[in-house]
Amino acid sequence: MNKKPYQGQVNDKERSKQKLIEAVGIVIREKGYTGLTATNISRAAGLDRRLITLYFGSLNTLIETYVRSNDYWIATSNEDVLGKDTRPTCTKEMLNSLLQNQLDDFLQDDEMQKMILWQISQSTQLMKEVSQEREKVSHQFFALADQELKGKDIDLRAIAALLVAGVYYLVLYSKTTDCQFCEIDMNTPAGMQRVKKAMTAILDKVYASR
Repeated sequence: MNKKPYQGQVNDKERSKQKLIEAVGIVIREKGYTGLTATNISRAAGLDRRLITLYFGSLNTLIETYVRSNDYWIATSNEDVLGKDTRPTCTKEMLNSLLQNQLDDFLQDDEMQKMILWQISQSTQLMKEVSQEREKVSHQFFALADQELKGKDIDLRAIAALLVAGVYYLVLYSKTTDCQFCEIDMNTPAGMQRVKKAMTAILDKVYASR
């Protein structure tokens, strides 16, 4: 008879920490960022609230751990997506892929939607720091794009800003109102495909400019 290996206190601690981190997401989905209290999080995790202080030092540190690990752009950087192909001739495909994946993920992820709403509706030090980390990710990309577009009168930063903001607004609008926007239903595969096709066309024209 095979015995199960002893898991030990360390593994128990790590499992509890992960439960608490995941519980932050549960509370955000169900109650929004205003519901992020130690009581709500510990209840969602099924654990004693004192473990938050024991394992993370404070409630804010626990929330920060969750936010940093679930932010799309920071996660993209951590997965080294930008570093998979660092040729300055591939930035159009790179940006298009990042935008299209962001659109897919954002539409499906209720927690991500709530975090963006949190960021734009309340000024907090945590969200400022997360925004600064996102800018670091952008800096890596734009440094490559500047090489590829050198000599061209193209403000790729402004164009990318409009596309990213468009993704955020279209998704949040469609989820909040369940209505079409410019006669496009983002809650249907056809609507999603139209927006993706438009993003690709915009980038094609931008990179083809002289």
